[in-house]
Amino acid sequence: MTGAASGIGKAITERLVNDSFSVLAVDLKPADDGPGEPFAADLTTREGNKAAVDAALERFGRLDAIVPNAGFQHVAPVAEFPEDRWDALLAVLLTSPFLLAKYAWPALVESGNGRIVVIASAHALTASPFKAGYVSAKHGAMGLVKTLALEGAEHGILATAVCPGFVRTPLVEAQIADQAKAHGLPEEEVLEKVIVAPHAVKRLIEPEEVADVVAFLLGPGGGVFTGVPVMMDMGWTAR
Repeated sequence: MTGAASGIGKAITERLVNDSFSVLAVDLKPADDGPGEPFAADLTTREGNKAAVDAALERFGRLDAIVPNAGFQHVAPVAEFPEDRWDALLAVLLTSPFLLAKYAWPALVESGNGRIVVIASAHALTASPFKAGYVSAKHGAMGLVKTLALEGAEHGILATAVCPGFVRTPLVEAQIADQAKAHGLPEEEVLEKVIVAPHAVKRLIEPEEVADVVAFLLGPGGGVFTGVPVMMDMGWTAR
C-alpha cells in the first residue's frame, strides 16, 4: 500500500488491517505508529519501488496484492506548469504503479489470485483545467490497468482502477489556495464553485468510502472486475 501515511492511503490501510490483511504501509515519511507495517521509500526512483516489493516479500513471505495510491497535485496553467513538477507527477502517479507491478509480477503469479488496485481518479477519464500533469498521469494509469488486466488474465491476476471524485484529503485541502489564485476566487468559494462543481452530488467523498471499495475489490466479490475503472465520482462523469 503506497501513500499510506495519510488521507486515502491511511484509510485503506486501516480497513485492510481490520480485515486481517498484513499490509506494508509505504510512504516517503511513513507513520511509525501505523496502521500497517511502516516502510520508507522514495517512489520516484526504481530502487524505492523495488525495495518496497522486496520488503513485503521479506516480511510476509508472499505478496497477493498491490495498491498503488501515492500521489500529489500541482495546479498551474500549461504555459506556467513547472517541468520538474510534470516529471515528478508522472514518476509517482504513473511510473511507480508500473514498476510496482513489474517487480511484484512473479509473486502475484505465484499467488494464483493476485490483485492490483490502482487508486486513480475521475481524472483518469475526464479533465480539468490547470492540472496537466495530474490528468495526464491518471489517464496513463488507466491505460496501464487495462494492459495489466490483459496480461494478467492467464495468471489469475486482476487489475482495476478505483476512480473517485474529490475526496476529503490533505491533497484536496492543499489545492484550495492554488485554485483560488488560478480561478480568481476567494478561498471560501473554491470548494463549492470549483472543487465539487463537477459532482452531481455536491459533497466530498470520505476516505473511508474509498477504503470500502478497495476492500471489496480485494475480496471475493471483486473477482469479476478487471481492466476497468470503478467509478465513485458522485455523478461527475455522467455528464
